[in-house]
Amino acid sequence: MKNKIGACFLFLFLSISSLSAQTKFSISGNIKDEANGEDLIGATVRVLELSGVGATSNVYGFYSLTLPEGNYTLEYSFVGYIPIKKSISLTQNVKMDIELASNTEVLNEVVITANKEDQNVTKNEMSVTKITTKEIEAIPVIFGEKDIIKVMQLTPGVKSAGEGNSGFFVRGGAADQNLILLDEAPVYNASHLLGFFSVFNSDVIKDATLYKGGMPAKYGGRASSVMDIKTIDGNSKKLGVKGGIGLISSKLTVEAPIVKDKGSFVVSGRRTYADVFLKLSRDKELRDNKLYFYDLTAKANYSISDKDRIFISGYFGRDNLAFGQTFSFDWGNKTGTLRLNHIFSDKLFSNTSLIFSDYSYKIVEKSGSKPLVISSVIRDFNFKQDFGYYLNDKNTLEFGFNAIYHKFIPGTLSEGETNTLKLDDKNAIESAIYIQNNSEISSVFSLNYGLRYSQFNLVGPGTKYEFDERGNVVSKQKYSKGQGIQQYQGIEPRINAKYQLSDVSSIKASYNRNYQYMHLLSNSTSAQPNDIWVPSSNNIKPLIADQFALGYFRNFKHNMYTFSLEGYYKNFQNQLDYKDGASLFLNETVENQLVFGRGYAYGLEFLLKKTKGKFTGWVGYTYSRSFKKIPEINGGSAYPAKQDRIHDISIVGMYSFNERVKLAVNWVYYTGNAVTFPSGKYEINGQLVPYYTERNGYRMPNYHRMDIGLTLDGKKYKTTRDANTGEEMRVEKKILSSWNFSVYNLYSNENAYTITFRQSANNPTQSEAVQTTLFKIVPSVTYSFKF
Repeated sequence: MKNKIGACFLFLFLSISSLSAQTKFSISGNIKDEANGEDLIGATVRVLELSGVGATSNVYGFYSLTLPEGNYTLEYSFVGYIPIKKSISLTQNVKMDIELASNTEVLNEVVITANKEDQNVTKNEMSVTKITTKEIEAIPVIFGEKDIIKVMQLTPGVKSAGEGNSGFFVRGGAADQNLILLDEAPVYNASHLLGFFSVFNSDVIKDATLYKGGMPAKYGGRASSVMDIKTIDGNSKKLGVKGGIGLISSKLTVEAPIVKDKGSFVVSGRRTYADVFLKLSRDKELRDNKLYFYDLTAKANYSISDKDRIFISGYFGRDNLAFGQTFSFDWGNKTGTLRLNHIFSDKLFSNTSLIFSDYSYKIVEKSGSKPLVISSVIRDFNFKQDFGYYLNDKNTLEFGFNAIYHKFIPGTLSEGETNTLKLDDKNAIESAIYIQNNSEISSVFSLNYGLRYSQFNLVGPGTKYEFDERGNVVSKQKYSKGQGIQQYQGIEPRINAKYQLSDVSSIKASYNRNYQYMHLLSNSTSAQPNDIWVPSSNNIKPLIADQFALGYFRNFKHNMYTFSLEGYYKNFQNQLDYKDGASLFLNETVENQLVFGRGYAYGLEFLLKKTKGKFTGWVGYTYSRSFKKIPEINGGSAYPAKQDRIHDISIVGMYSFNERVKLAVNWVYYTGNAVTFPSGKYEINGQLVPYYTERNGYRMPNYHRMDIGLTLDGKKYKTTRDANTGEEMRVEKKILSSWNFSVYNLYSNENAYTITFRQSANNPTQSEAVQTTLFKIVPSVTYSFKF
């Protein structure tokens, strides 16, 4: 096996184009925002004398470009910023840092992308969704709280897990098959308030990218998608404060230099205050209830030298739900990331990361003489090393490795000070190495290809169970600390190809294989706070997903309109499901409640987007199917997965009346999820008991709603006179403000949140379905300020 792995990586190295013998030099540096010193991700550097030759800044704003000796004109650009040109006589390696100024003259246009205008056509990348802060701020969402995940759910291939829920499905995958990263740290439950908010504060998000397929080789551990979220670094020029006050929550962000142009920090906090209003109630029981969340995001960076920069960032958030003094439920995430950027040379960039992640929940029930406490934890320690090597103007290498120590504390039940039940802790080490190359083969054809080798080791202390066909324990073996219990490994090839048909159109194809060694056990369709993560073991094999995708991309009217059509097919091995009547909660032998088989998903995604002008927006449509085929379920016949949703439509429109008044409207429609309902009932000792004949054989009702939002910005500029010339001039005001008014579910459609069955009052032998609607119509108002 090791020889095969080595041969694969050797082949990858040898397939990279070699350097020519001509004398060449490198131009490298960082591209930043002139106003606040923020790194610009994806800014472009273009050599005007050489068609198609250029570079793009990485996630830390670093770029490198290697050219033959000579005289050149470089153009640095980023959408929404004023391009600048630099002339250079290249006779040696050059370090050139650039700051771009925001284009404040284009205030009447709403540009809803922060990437190069034709990047969707020209870049060797497909099945990728990028969301900007402008889109987050414009689109109306529930309770008026701007939410990156809610906006992602309006794009093709990404489906909401349900009304008001921040869980999502990507291309037929389950909610736990999405890797969600916040400054490189995994977030295991991205929901606040049982899913009505996500844990991501939009005020500190700099960049958000969702990979639905063709994932770069540096990502791994999940089968369906990667959502990579980067937070802002903080203003390195001056103090800045911004915040918002809404009907249900408020937030405040402070950013400032540590040392001007060398380091900065940002701290941002949010809290809901429904519990504050509950305390005003005359009802004592209602006053004692609690329902709120809070979170804190912090980050600091400092340039130690021209070649070294250190970052430290963290997130801490918690939800608290309580009913009087008898019951409480709290849950939340903690993450921390320490990173060091080092420039070894003009061509070699390094990022070293130490990452911590923790998710836990606790349920307390106090009705008895002693409080009953149930808790669970999953905790990670991760070391990650990434390199970027700018080989030449045609090849950019990325390679690295990482090792994660996972600790699972699946469940503890205690009464008072005594542990009455504690499931065995589980420990695992997940590691990987990877290499990938972005290669421009010719002016019209390019490849991004790579390999990832991953390994998973379940280690002691722990117990290994063997079960018979009926799920009875036939043997169990205990392992001591550090002793290997089970090992899995696999090679994960990744490839993207682009062929440029013309200046405005291209076709792209991709293939990727992903191994997922961790699994979320849940009877619901989306992640809930009390779901349990478990590792692969001798009974639970890793989920393996192979995805093929093909797409056509076309721009119109000087990139004002962008169009894409993508089709995909995905095959799953070792797909997991549950036995009928499975008991998952606090079950030491929960593995015998699971069944395994295969699965497959396929679909077609359509997107037409207008990116410039007073009116912008998009129309997205997704056709998709997702099936499982497990011998123990439905007689071995294929059946729809819970996340199978056939049709999904989203229409988003934003209109800028002027630089101060903006209107946004969105409409969504989707087919109801597959669900298992009782097919009938039978009587036992006078009690009617439902019985089930087909897994996921029914559908929830179809869903549709319209949202609308109006943003009124205060005046950004004031008129004054120059003290020397007396001429009138327009200067930006020190304090900026805005109001946002929105209505969620404008026409008050009664969408089904749940459907339950009860005995009919008119005929006791009959049952009737009862639909629960969560929200009919939700108005909200938010005041925001910045200075």
